[in-house]
Amino acid sequence: MKPLMITPAKSDRLWGGYKLKKYGKTESDERIAESWEISFTDGGVAKADGKLLTEVFPKETWGTLCQNYERFPVLTKFIDAKENLSVQVHPSDEYALKYENSYGKTEMWIILEAEPGAGLYMGLQKPTSADDFQKHIEDGTVEDLLSFVPVKPFDVFFIPAGTLHAIGGGVLLYEVQQNSDLTYRVYDYNRRDKDGNLRPLHVEKAMKVANLDVYHKVTPQEADDKIIGKCSYFTTRFYKQLFANQAFFVDEESYLAMTVVGGEGTVNGEKVKLGDSLLFPAGAGEVVVNGDLTLITVAQK
Repeated sequence: MKPLMITPAKSDRLWGGYKLKKYGKTESDERIAESWEISFTDGGVAKADGKLLTEVFPKETWGTLCQNYERFPVLTKFIDAKENLSVQVHPSDEYALKYENSYGKTEMWIILEAEPGAGLYMGLQKPTSADDFQKHIEDGTVEDLLSFVPVKPFDVFFIPAGTLHAIGGGVLLYEVQQNSDLTYRVYDYNRRDKDGNLRPLHVEKAMKVANLDVYHKVTPQEADDKIIGKCSYFTTRFYKQLFANQAFFVDEESYLAMTVVGGEGTVNGEKVKLGDSLLFPAGAGEVVVNGDLTLITVAQK
């Protein structure tokens, strides 16, 4: 079976950069902050064969393990941060479903490129009271509380809902997350948008869902050593190797998504290169990979 080759939904943000040209997301020098790859999300649905994924990949193709979801459970994307993203937090399903009519957002990041000294803000340096955190928001000194983590290519971070975080400038990464675009901004460096307006903050909501503690890195304890992240919404695997007719088997339980984050080769005879994303329906059977490839795969299991 031939894969569905993805045409992503691209977007710009005031913090975006110009590195995604290398990943085939543009042929010009336009700024691209995010490239939404396997995306069924409102406002950024990707395409395949010239049609929206919501049309060409219906629920019956997701697999039996996904049939309880009203929406496709995953969103994947490239993010190029030329400048710091806002300090933000995402709510859990429990809070989001009750108050926002939305799923929450647990996510994970795989670092692809990092300029010297670049990193992430992940959690707090020490446990902090809500009153103290609120004071730092009002004073514009939230950064003083955050824990900064330097990064290098292929570092992996799993970020449960409720974790305060921000991607630092100079980082390009691949994100796997719940299918949700629900974000509460806590602090945005007093930046203004293209119209000169301060971007809205969501401090009151953020304070209800934020974990005001130290971030502890999560490492999956799985027999499959390719698994780099796992939750009820997705299982993410990482492969960095020379493939020679290596077969993956896609059964009836789950779809299989792939993104090439290094090298080039073929998947079921189709040429693939850096930045390409492709999708197989549940029950697709054997998927054969060849080439010097670095791959990220996402499935339900």
